[in-house]
Amino acid sequence: MNETLSTSSTQYLTFTLGAEVFAVDISKIREVLEYTSVTKVPRTPGFMCGVINLRGSVVPVVDMRQKFNMAQGEKSVNTCIIILEIAQDDGVVVMGALADSVREVMELEPGQIEPPPKISMRLRTDFLKGMGKQDGRFIMILDIDKMFSVEELSSVQNTSN
Repeated sequence: MNETLSTSSTQYLTFTLGAEVFAVDISKIREVLEYTSVTKVPRTPGFMCGVINLRGSVVPVVDMRQKFNMAQGEKSVNTCIIILEIAQDDGVVVMGALADSVREVMELEPGQIEPPPKISMRLRTDFLKGMGKQDGRFIMILDIDKMFSVEELSSVQNTSN
């Protein structure tokens, strides 16, 4: 791994799901959209909201609350869709992630990030890059490229074809 990458600060977009704060490396974000109607696609995984039309392209949208087994939330004026670029072996998958709200873009130094907790063998935390700290609160930093299995990504990709 390149030593300069691991010692420099990184910018993250922070967003909320309920009372929890999550962050994604800003380089994985294409844009943030106001919530718009999502067209449901039959026979898709439960965490799939459906698809949206993004300037002529069909983009699948994932409900992050369902992906994390959280209680369903009410849509509000702050509800948004974060357009992500997820690296896959054969290229990049563009996907929308439904979030309760976007907070800010913040910069974290490597010293401000703790490794993800090792809770148990059955509980997956491999999709977490680490736990950031800001104002006495933890922020879960997602490794968006590891959050979805190959099967999940292919089912999501098939909805946009």
